[in-house]
Amino acid sequence: MWCGRTRALLRVSGLWPTGVLGRRPLNCSAASLAGSNSPRCWNCGGLGGPLRGDRFFCPQCRALQPPDPTRDYFSLLDCNRSFRVDTAKLQHRYQQLQRLIHPDFFSQRSQTEKDFSEKHSTLVNDAYQTLLAPLSRGLYLLKLCGVEIPEGTDYEMDSQFLMEIMEINEKLAEAQGETAMKEMESIVRAKQKELTDNVSRAFERGDTDLSPGPGRSHMPWSNY
Repeated sequence: MWCGRTRALLRVSGLWPTGVLGRRPLNCSAASLAGSNSPRCWNCGGLGGPLRGDRFFCPQCRALQPPDPTRDYFSLLDCNRSFRVDTAKLQHRYQQLQRLIHPDFFSQRSQTEKDFSEKHSTLVNDAYQTLLAPLSRGLYLLKLCGVEIPEGTDYEMDSQFLMEIMEINEKLAEAQGETAMKEMESIVRAKQKELTDNVSRAFERGDTDLSPGPGRSHMPWSNY
């Protein structure tokens, strides 16, 4: 139920994105965590080794290499694979990478490097936006674990929580003036933090089971 509760609350605060992928098994083999083995430079044919750290360039000819399709966002932005992320460090890494691979710095390079730069920049932007927000970060972590949340999971919310959401919606509709709106914003933010902390603890326990199992009357992350 944690996913339905979080989604409903974030819809109230305007933070839930539309279009969530359906659930399906994903491949989480070790190969998905490692780069390709000793890739050769497209320009000089030299062995550059896996593109890790800031090694986006061939060590022999310094040509920009293509993005590593097996590299996950956490590795790209030098973060631990965790729901708890240092956003200041994340921003610093993002800016560091953009100074390396932004297309503006490749205007005088070959067309191949221009194309690679565009792809790198897009990938870094996507990674940064995904890991910056708790919701998208959590969904991405689940995806790496082989779990994607299906659409239409809100029906799993319990009646008590559904009543809370309805009350918040009613108060938002009736709110008059800046003071009332700020009060409602504080309520929503507090509830959002509570749910976010719950999800964080679940990830730390390695608990990514989203459905009630035998002998379980609710989903593991539904308590708050």
